[in-house]
Amino acid sequence: MRKGEREHLEELRSRIRRADYEYYVLDSPALSDAKYDRLFSELLEIEQNHPHTLTPDSPSQRVGHAIDETFQPVPHAVPLLSLAKGTNRDEFDEFENRVRRLLGDHSETLVYSCEPKFDGLAVELTYFNRVLSVASTRGDGTTGENVTANARTIRSVPLQLPPGAPEILDVRGEVVLAKSALDKVNKNRVEEDLPPFANPRNAAAGSVRQLDPGVTSSRPLKFLSYGIGRSEGYAPASQTDILDRLKEWGFLVHPETRRCEGADQVESYYDSILAGREAADLEMDGIVIKINSLGLQEELGVLSRSPRWAMAWKFPPQEMESVIEDIQVQVGRTGVLTPVAWLKAVRVGGVEIRRATLHNSQEIERKGIKIGSAVVIRRAGDVIPEVVRLSSGPALKNTRAFNMPSKCPVCNTAVVQSEDAVATRCPNLACPAQVRERMYHFASRGAFDIDGLGGKLVDLFLENDLISDPADLFGLTVEQLLPLPLMGDKRARNLIAAIDAARARPLSQIVYALGIPNVGEHTAAVLSDEMGSIDHLMEATVEQLAEIHEVGPIVAEAIHTFFATPSTGKLIEKLKASRVVFPAAAKRSGQGPLSGKTFVLTGTLKRSTRKIVKSAIEELGGRVTGSVSKNTDYIVAGDNPGSKLLKAKELGVAVLNEAEWEELHDHARKS
Repeated sequence: MRKGEREHLEELRSRIRRADYEYYVLDSPALSDAKYDRLFSELLEIEQNHPHTLTPDSPSQRVGHAIDETFQPVPHAVPLLSLAKGTNRDEFDEFENRVRRLLGDHSETLVYSCEPKFDGLAVELTYFNRVLSVASTRGDGTTGENVTANARTIRSVPLQLPPGAPEILDVRGEVVLAKSALDKVNKNRVEEDLPPFANPRNAAAGSVRQLDPGVTSSRPLKFLSYGIGRSEGYAPASQTDILDRLKEWGFLVHPETRRCEGADQVESYYDSILAGREAADLEMDGIVIKINSLGLQEELGVLSRSPRWAMAWKFPPQEMESVIEDIQVQVGRTGVLTPVAWLKAVRVGGVEIRRATLHNSQEIERKGIKIGSAVVIRRAGDVIPEVVRLSSGPALKNTRAFNMPSKCPVCNTAVVQSEDAVATRCPNLACPAQVRERMYHFASRGAFDIDGLGGKLVDLFLENDLISDPADLFGLTVEQLLPLPLMGDKRARNLIAAIDAARARPLSQIVYALGIPNVGEHTAAVLSDEMGSIDHLMEATVEQLAEIHEVGPIVAEAIHTFFATPSTGKLIEKLKASRVVFPAAAKRSGQGPLSGKTFVLTGTLKRSTRKIVKSAIEELGGRVTGSVSKNTDYIVAGDNPGSKLLKAKELGVAVLNEAEWEELHDHARKS
């Protein structure tokens, strides 16, 4: 793989990681389902064509994202896997042919269990002695978030199972909110001066992931069950048997689940659900297809993130026609100018849309878009929908071309073009729009995480000249806040306390909060672990940064340029003067018996998992990388190791089986 291809692969992984975090943790997706699926398909294709590039931390090797530390972690007895996706009959046929190859000579018709795919929040309910004991979100697939108190308020969740149900049972399902219910919830939120939920999925997730069960209770949520994990005393033969039993035990199962014999019946089922999609009160984005026989499911097995016996057949993105009434330019925290279409209001997927992104001037030119154009708007779970193309509908009488401004619309500074001429940027770091966006970012979750400091308050502080940069937040006083609108004594004191508590954050959060271009939360954590302190990070050369695993030359250049900018140094000194603590971060591969040793893990382990082995290596001072090179000291190989083992043997790298790794681990711990 060439250098440019490697950089593209790492950028692709970084975008997917960020999208996963926004979707699963923040409940605020900024990437459309369709675009996410395209990115993920591209990643899978690259890794399949270049197996040596596959790393244990690739998004293709996991489900969801890390859990939010606000909630207690709950390990899943049986992992909650994601689903492979397809969008047409050809892709379903590929799935069926693959199943047939894996099963051997099975000429008989395959039987499937099919059900609608709902856009909600995946939840697992655990029953001990037939009593609901724990409810948890999907989390990262192996560990979820404890939302038991909230789940108990959902009326379709049985608190106790009837006699005859298993003593121990894990029930999987989706917490959903109907479209009609969303309209009522959003109406109340607008009246309370709160932002409306973008879609039913966000509303469901935001309702369940609440610290106050009373909020969950106030919303008409439903729990639709679709499967089980662990079950003691119950050994079902098929998926349809599971659904029948779940109904007997008091769970809500969607009435349009169906047993289908062969591909043609599956396609007919897909067509029927798609035809009723718009009229349905529940948001559906496809169907889920499962091999009905649990015996065949067991024979087919699972991949790292998805079962081989199931897939999701996604619906086409929802599209509607509208008219662009105006195009305005927004300025982001890094200075990038983004054109946004202001539309004649139209409902797409049950949500009223008034704005849609146009991405950049090249996209506008390519699509032939003008102010006044009739266009097609697409939304597939998007928070910010996009303009897909021109439509044949009636345009406004006087259309006019749009040109990106030569000066920043906020600060009037002359704009500059990126080297690839795609991005237009305002170079003025003091631009009020950039300052505002950086302030939003600085206080956000994952950064300094200042509780109670939202966008409206930031705007209020800026309008009243209380702050000019993030460091000014730490100089605010209760007396300064009290004269502000809607700012009572209690709220002011709570906010100052939250700001004061934010002075001590992990180095990784501080690095992320600084808003370094191309550095998200994951890369910020890597930089913090590798460099150890903010001073070392600021002093690092491009070459030193590029040598860090997962950084690379492009990101390294961006980091170096950021810290070489005088304003960055001034901000950090001002933060230090404001008593913000810049803690040291222990390196992942620190001192220990395995210090200086590099490991690669491959294959399936029988007595452990690669995640556990990786943690054990790092605790003993070693480092785990995703690819084999001449710098690799050991490769730990389980069953079905793949191309990494072949490359290790070619390079003469020491190969350890699981028993040999355990022996090395025990010896290192004792030394």
